Amino acid sequence: MADSGGMRPDARAWFEHRTTSAGSLAAIDAEALLLAKRRGGHRVSVVLPARNEAATVGVLVADLARRWVDEVPLVDELLVVDSDSTDATAAAARAAGAEVVATADVLPAQGNRTGKGEALWKGLAATTGDLVVFLDADLLGDVGHYVPGLLTPLLTDPRIDYVKGCYTRPLDIDGEHRPAGGGRVTELTARPLLNALWPELAGVVQPLGGEYAGRRAALEQVPFVSGYGVEVGLLVDLLHVCGLGGLAQVDLGSRRHTHQTDEALGRMAGQIVSTVLARAERGRPVRRRLEPGGLLTQFAHDGTGFVPASTAVAVDERPPLCSVAEYTALRAGVVG
Repeated sequence: MADSGGMRPDARAWFEHRTTSAGSLAAIDAEALLLAKRRGGHRVSVVLPARNEAATVGVLVADLARRWVDEVPLVDELLVVDSDSTDATAAAARAAGAEVVATADVLPAQGNRTGKGEALWKGLAATTGDLVVFLDADLLGDVGHYVPGLLTPLLTDPRIDYVKGCYTRPLDIDGEHRPAGGGRVTELTARPLLNALWPELAGVVQPLGGEYAGRRAALEQVPFVSGYGVEVGLLVDLLHVCGLGGLAQVDLGSRRHTHQTDEALGRMAGQIVSTVLARAERGRPVRRRLEPGGLLTQFAHDGTGFVPASTAVAVDERPPLCSVAEYTALRAGVVG
């Protein structure tokens, strides 16, 4: 493990004692996990939020279903939440073995919003497992170890409530391979803000990573930001609910992803800044609170001059599910 030299003592201790490795299937003792699941009486749900991911979701679902539903029954529910896709995402996921729900059909009295966080919130509401794993639907390559890797801390340590996946992020741009070139929004936006405002989280390697798992009892106590700020919002909010000792991270090896334009990354960063500022303001007296701007203005050059374009980045979030009557009634029926 790399030297954690100048980190704060609490962040360094967390990094050293709450970071484990599960970088391949060879590092997973699937039978021991299955035994721990059965002994604990756990039910495991895997949720994949998906919007226009027909190209990747079928292969991913088929692999997860074969490994962790059929061969080793570690997963009880494999759910794809279709977020208003206009391609064959739902059909591909269903054919590969997943249950598929549309965001609009879950908690219908709550309406339907856009964004990844909305799909995650609806996915949590639509499943019944006491342990819930979230994975992005555009994962590429061999990621069969992600689910058991994320579940291991939850199944083996009752003190852990939330587990973040971390990995290197190789990036291919114009034929050039960069072994760790991904994660620019993390390094330029999320990490500096988190280190400044919640320095105890300095040991979190991938605060914006889309692969994580948690106990339902913790997840239903926190809001879900509807857009790209959902991951950093969950991290900060669960820190307050569970304490630093209730968080853990697992090194999953590497994660391949597609390259996005600087403009798209800027919009993501704008939503993340709004999410972080909203949480930083919660503890301040009303008279001293800042009001973050709700728009991000970016500029393109049309050959004769700069042309501004503004995008809404204000925080739109769903409340903790435990406060939603429609959900609690649904859960009462499940438990009963």
